[in-house]
Amino acid sequence: MGFFDKFKQKISGVTEALSFDRLKEGLSKTRESLVGKLRSVLFMGRKIDAQLLSEIEEILITSDVGVTTTEKIISRLTDRVKKDNIQEAELILDVLKEEIAAMVAQSPSAQNDATFAIDEATKPHVIMLIGVNGVGKTTTIGKLAHNYKRAGRSVLIGAADTFRAAANEQLEVWAQRAGVDIVQQQHGADPAAVAYDTLSAAKARGTDVVIIDTAGRLHNKQGLMQELEKIGRVMKKIQPDAPHDIFLALDATTGQNALQQAKEFTKVAPITGIILTKLDGTAKGGAVLAITDAMQIPVRYIGVGERIDDLQVFDASAFVEAMFSDAASDEPAGQ
Repeated sequence: MGFFDKFKQKISGVTEALSFDRLKEGLSKTRESLVGKLRSVLFMGRKIDAQLLSEIEEILITSDVGVTTTEKIISRLTDRVKKDNIQEAELILDVLKEEIAAMVAQSPSAQNDATFAIDEATKPHVIMLIGVNGVGKTTTIGKLAHNYKRAGRSVLIGAADTFRAAANEQLEVWAQRAGVDIVQQQHGADPAAVAYDTLSAAKARGTDVVIIDTAGRLHNKQGLMQELEKIGRVMKKIQPDAPHDIFLALDATTGQNALQQAKEFTKVAPITGIILTKLDGTAKGGAVLAITDAMQIPVRYIGVGERIDDLQVFDASAFVEAMFSDAASDEPAGQ
């Protein structure tokens, strides 16, 4: 059984909300850009030479895969071409797909994320979401809450981004869409106090999951670090091991800038996972490869659409397969 046959078998039981078709649809712009360009140079009858490899390299870099990650991919591709004595350019697309899939590490937390499992002994499971304003934090919280509730979990949201006037209102709308409760205070309130009240309420109610929104500032790293530390410190008074997860939301449409943001945020918080948003709105999905390759932090979720069920657990194999799939059919590219 081949690599992608095993993959298809693996995803056969995934729910509609996490469907492969939605992933393919969400990656359509990236696929049309990246794979479309690759197809244009990997035509029948062309021989593999230094010029072709240079063209592939340029396509990857201009698709926001990044220089460092592209160099690794080209190196792996060159080794495979020599090892398997591949001479025809048209055969490279499948090899490229396999090498990228092998390079992109599977998130070690993927199984827990897929089932929205939590440790019953330490609940509520506390998640803090951080990221600059405009990356889709609010919608991501709503979608994450929806996924947990769909999995049978009770959820309470804490609106601790108290500095942005519209933040509470937007979060309240998404909480209503997800069908979960929200704890909020007036504009300008102490974010740590909101987090404390949220966790206290969750403890009293026996809630399974707490999701804490935070302010989206990075221009003052010291101030943000102090704020995040304070939020964590006050929650530990109620639950010593909180927060259990700190997720960083990144906007995929910013391409390589998203990778730079990830590097900056790791300086101010012990991030346990990355959530990439707005993949459906960009041709820069190649940045996902750069982020998964460069960061020691797993990508946990990806946003592939506007709907409340369009936040998917990141599966490296599924992502690469969807990115290389033939948009005109359900068959993977090259099959």
